[in-house]
Amino acid sequence: MNDGVNGVALAVFIFFFVLVTAMGFLAARWRRAANDQSLDEWGLGGRSFGTWVTWFLLGGDLYTAYTFVAVPAAIYAAGAAGFFAVPYTILVYPLIFTFLPRLWSVSHKHGYVTTSDFVRGRFGSKGLSLAVAVTGILATMPYIALQLVGIQAVLDVMGVGGGEDTNWFIKDLPLLIAFGVLAAYTYSSGLRAPALIAFVKDTLIYIVIAVAIIYIPIKLGGFDDIFAAAGDKFSESGKGGLVPDYGGQWTYATLALGSALALFMYPHSITATLSSRSREVIRRNTTILPLYSLMLGLLALLGFMAIAAGVKVENGQLAIPQLFENMFPDWFAGVAFAAIGIGALVPAAIMSIAAANLFTRNIYKDFIKPDATPAQETKVSKLTSLLVKVGALVFVLGMDKTVAINFQLLGGIWILQTFPALVGGLFTRWFHRWALLGGWAVGMVYGTVAAYGVASPTQKHFGGSSEEIPGIGEIGYIGLTAFVLNVVVTVVLTFVMRALKAPDGVDETKPGDYTADAGDPGVEVELPPATAGTSH
Repeated sequence: MNDGVNGVALAVFIFFFVLVTAMGFLAARWRRAANDQSLDEWGLGGRSFGTWVTWFLLGGDLYTAYTFVAVPAAIYAAGAAGFFAVPYTILVYPLIFTFLPRLWSVSHKHGYVTTSDFVRGRFGSKGLSLAVAVTGILATMPYIALQLVGIQAVLDVMGVGGGEDTNWFIKDLPLLIAFGVLAAYTYSSGLRAPALIAFVKDTLIYIVIAVAIIYIPIKLGGFDDIFAAAGDKFSESGKGGLVPDYGGQWTYATLALGSALALFMYPHSITATLSSRSREVIRRNTTILPLYSLMLGLLALLGFMAIAAGVKVENGQLAIPQLFENMFPDWFAGVAFAAIGIGALVPAAIMSIAAANLFTRNIYKDFIKPDATPAQETKVSKLTSLLVKVGALVFVLGMDKTVAINFQLLGGIWILQTFPALVGGLFTRWFHRWALLGGWAVGMVYGTVAAYGVASPTQKHFGGSSEEIPGIGEIGYIGLTAFVLNVVVTVVLTFVMRALKAPDGVDETKPGDYTADAGDPGVEVELPPATAGTSH
């Protein structure tokens, strides 16, 4: 690692950072509505995005700086087990093809902004809605923190901020500046800012990966030498090599399946989805988003390239930035660092907006100020988005980076427990609202307790997301085990509640709402009048 600042790379990085900052503020005028004081406008971009904008927005949302840094870093550290991210993104698209269009339709019909809005409307339960909202906020916070970790990794490799003995304020000042800019344009422009910036972010990422997958293997002697070097390293370390051993295959498969089920439970995924202008846009996106899976497979190979290039770092998250620093000319290293940095800004903005929308609609409005006007909702959501980002920043600056990653893994376990209420509710009303709440509670408690008991070389608790599966004896993903328990408890309790004739909540949706499109007669968003301050 270079001791000094890489001036050329830093200059290129700053150029792109300034470019996207300007775009972020200008986005406030992009497709601006006459009245932008509503969550539909600030938090969902006016529900106006077409196929390509939605594609870039979803791609920018799901394929983050954490993806860019952590997926190849996992392969750099653990071998082929780190490739689990590739099959899970392949599994997820057929899955979401079945339920996302239904969610878009019913949300468009009733003016739902969050998943909790839908759960409350479908099951008539503010308690269940609150559980989904709190889970979404808790799961999103460490995810935002990891985006800041990605920026910090790039800054460290460029030599920005000084050494370990540097005053903490000076050392973290570049990250504080990046945070401040992100907070400012998100507050000003809402979802339009990351939607516009996503074009730059994804273009840079595709360019960097295309160059890296050709240029670096040429410099290293070809893929034969790269795989040979990686195989030798893992054979010597006893970590299993290029193929997971039998025990690792259970972990690999359950982690891939569980992650696929969880991905579109995250609030930011749904926020990007609901911003599109029609049901057909969602369907088209599920067919073209797999292009990102191809990119992810190529990106993952960078972990093996880092091994072959002799990259040595104590923090595995620095492996890929350091590979770029070592292998690319300084100017193109700057382009690569900009791709990672912008790859953090886009999802961090969307995540903070999604978490803020959940708080505003499903905590503030439902339990604190039921008569809040649309303008008040927008103001509260803007302020909450700032607080969410501040929390993530404190998390990053105050804790070890490994802790941030492990809490993000815990967030994945939590968010998966909202699947029965959300996806189940999109297809059936059979599940009882109290049964869903009971299943959610069991899944959350089991998942948290099981993860608490997992140790790692650096942590006594929350050291990973895999543990022995009860009754099977194999090591598997805790989130999937918790999800199975969640579903079993929900089904059993539903039979009990039906037998006891426990009261159902009022379902405000109708069967036709789930297949309606924007152009269908009578299908306008049911937004409240500006003076009434009520919402569905």
